[in-house]
Amino acid sequence: MGNTLGLAPMGTLPRRSPRREEPLPNPGSFDELHRLCKDVFPAQMEGVKLVVNKVLSSHFQVAHTVHMSALGLPGYHLHTAYAGDWQLSPTEVFPTVVGDMDSSGSLNAQVLLLLAERLRAKAVFQTQQAKFLTWQFDGEYRGDDYTATLTLGNPDLIGESVIMVAHFLQSVTHRLVLGGELVYHRRPGEEGAILTLAGKYSAVHWVATLNVGSGGAHASYYHRANEQVQVGVEFEANTRLQDTTFSFGYHLTLPQANMVFRGLVDSNWCVGAVLEKKMPPLPVTLALGAFLNHWRNRFHCGFSITVG
Repeated sequence: MGNTLGLAPMGTLPRRSPRREEPLPNPGSFDELHRLCKDVFPAQMEGVKLVVNKVLSSHFQVAHTVHMSALGLPGYHLHTAYAGDWQLSPTEVFPTVVGDMDSSGSLNAQVLLLLAERLRAKAVFQTQQAKFLTWQFDGEYRGDDYTATLTLGNPDLIGESVIMVAHFLQSVTHRLVLGGELVYHRRPGEEGAILTLAGKYSAVHWVATLNVGSGGAHASYYHRANEQVQVGVEFEANTRLQDTTFSFGYHLTLPQANMVFRGLVDSNWCVGAVLEKKMPPLPVTLALGAFLNHWRNRFHCGFSITVG
């Protein structure tokens, strides 16, 4: 009897090719674990600030900043930045040299280099007038699904003192990242190490991050409600200072009005907010901020104008 149903023989059925799993992504840097949540909170503002940015070429730009405050003397900062030709992402360009000098002669400088396709190096220098305060050297290797970083802070062979920090992050799944941090410090008569474990889970609209170690804990939660509203929650506990802090921040974007509003409330009875307003077609951004500490009865506000 023939095949009246018109079915193909079993041997001729097409076989499904095995499903290829997508490779795990690189977890990024350890310092950026809480970045999404921290970007929600407003930056502290006090006094009056004028910032003028000037792009001199496709590689070089400068910024002049004048700050006047009731808490200190007026100050001036000259900020310069050089960006090379090698661009790995919209936010990563190598080599990069950044410098900031104030009116007293103090300097903060950073140099970012790409030594190989996966190997990056960074040097940080900080001076106070003619005295060196900080010199730091970082080396970071980014694999396909992991990142390893080693940092040396203020190494002094003569004084036998150094601060060494090692970071490691591993992508376990497409959403889960696990890793740790080891901080080792040594100076005459003192030596110690602190180990911290870290984890980060990323969903479609939210990110939860946790750092736990002998020095304390740091937890953050970031949620993007829609294109205009973002919220963040942070919890920090310090075992040495016996202090805990809980903070709630929100970020509201009004694209039709060219306005961005950030606010915060924390467990220290602090309330603060910053409103930013762009003034198109002029390249001018206005910012107004106010912060009030109910517990210490302290209030400060600030106003800034950014040109360029």
